[in-house]
Amino acid sequence: MKWTKLMIQTLRDNPGDAEIDSHKLLVRASLVKKLAGGLYSFMPLGMRSLRKVEQIIREEMDRAGAQEIQLPLLQQAELWKTSGRWESMGPGMFRLKDRAQRDYALTPTAEEEVTELIKSVVSSYRQLPVTVYQIHTKFRDEIRPRFGLMRSKEFLMKDAYSFDVSMEEADKSYMAMFNAYKRVFERCGLKAYPVEADTGDIGGKFSHEFHVLADAGEDGIGVCETCKYAANLEKAERKVLPRNDESCGAIEEVATPNAKTIEEISAFLGEKPSKFVKTLVYVADGKPVMCCVPGDYEVNEIKLKHLLDAKTLEMAPQSIVEDVTGAVVGFAGPVGAKVPVYADQALEGAKGVIVGGNKTDTHLKNVDLARDTKIEKFADLVIVKDGDICPKCGKPMTIKRGIEVGHVFKLGTKYSNAFNAVYKTDDLKEQVMVMGCYGIGVSRTVQAVIEQSHDKDGIIWPASVAPYQVIIENLDPKVPEVTKIVDELEQQLESSQIDTLVDDREERPGVKFKDADLIGFPVRVVVGAKGLANGGVEVKRRADTKDKMVIVAPEKAIDTIKELLK
Repeated sequence: MKWTKLMIQTLRDNPGDAEIDSHKLLVRASLVKKLAGGLYSFMPLGMRSLRKVEQIIREEMDRAGAQEIQLPLLQQAELWKTSGRWESMGPGMFRLKDRAQRDYALTPTAEEEVTELIKSVVSSYRQLPVTVYQIHTKFRDEIRPRFGLMRSKEFLMKDAYSFDVSMEEADKSYMAMFNAYKRVFERCGLKAYPVEADTGDIGGKFSHEFHVLADAGEDGIGVCETCKYAANLEKAERKVLPRNDESCGAIEEVATPNAKTIEEISAFLGEKPSKFVKTLVYVADGKPVMCCVPGDYEVNEIKLKHLLDAKTLEMAPQSIVEDVTGAVVGFAGPVGAKVPVYADQALEGAKGVIVGGNKTDTHLKNVDLARDTKIEKFADLVIVKDGDICPKCGKPMTIKRGIEVGHVFKLGTKYSNAFNAVYKTDDLKEQVMVMGCYGIGVSRTVQAVIEQSHDKDGIIWPASVAPYQVIIENLDPKVPEVTKIVDELEQQLESSQIDTLVDDREERPGVKFKDADLIGFPVRVVVGAKGLANGGVEVKRRADTKDKMVIVAPEKAIDTIKELLK
């Protein structure tokens, strides 16, 4: 392929709305073009990388025994109402009506749709296990689209679903997909780490996310370098040592005018944040509750929601806070609480702590939680932080940032129960199928590769997913001898199944080299009249420093290129 025949429009300046390097490079390297907020068009170069990622995924899904299908993007509301997610998905799901005023959704995921399909096809245990997958567009109405393809309204996703006769067999399907995901990301040149994760709106009992570690990652991950425990901050746990607090005297009421936050009250009273108990009021399924955590931690609302087994959980508005506590927001406390109180496990046995006084501009000192409050339950209710103790091995953990590129779930029977997806055993009894689901963000993976592999000059593509593996720079396109050698090299490379782009533009060498580095072709070959007169062509790997460029005779260039691509 010749550059002059390909639709490429590289940019020297970063797009104004791009916050992270990979987003900037996606646009500058002419891989995608923004149409509107959260909506991107893939350009020819971007499409080539996207298709290569797709092919790797297909090969590994097929290798793991999955079968490819394609489901409609337009889903009937009745399916979502059957599972109960028509309401719980909230405003993040695109909803629309047809001309007959029937409700539909643009698919954000396909558990309901695929369960209904399998239910109509599978009837006997002899047909199980079965795993199906599709690579298809998904839609989510992100409240704040950002970071390019990382958080967009429309994206390409691979979603797979397994159906088994038992939990034990479902575990085998889960591990088959888990291992397939590891191979996918390795082949894409990504260092992706599996971490324990919350199941969210998808449901199920257990899940792993695959994360690419990157400073620009949206997700926090608690990591133990010693035993390799890793979990998303929504899920991450910590080991808590038993408290040995000294006994305290009677409760003392202190005036704390306008000191509402932990930072403000800590400064006002001259005490460390860990001396305080932070109390927040929530509304769970329409009923107010209090949650208490150490003053130097944040509430993990996912954990609290699970503890309460609540369908909905939100911060209480000021009117409810005032009704529950008798005070404005910022002075809630567990002493004399009118609603159920739940506390983090680190507060069990706490004495001499400071809490809100349920009275405006007032706090209480010398509080013994066992003596002065009624706690419904102590549980893990905080977001872990740097230095917390690993729950597995007892060593300190660190917090890293990650980009989620894949997620695998053990769904159990949530959807098969809702849709009565059953099979008949060998004695003709009906049993509910056990499910798993597995997703890879295909377009997101393309950007994750860039985020993990770039430098100040541009992208550094792994050969497996590069739009073209080799670029040949024709420095003298008007010189027949140069063009003849360029054409011969191109033909030899293409016949060896090596994707090759020839930069045949009549441009200065510096411009061509900058564009090549920006787009990030794994190997660059430079052919010019001056170089040929001195005995050869220049061959260089994009990932290498400038001094690693080699000069070889044209007839030996192919072998050198193949070696570099390894």
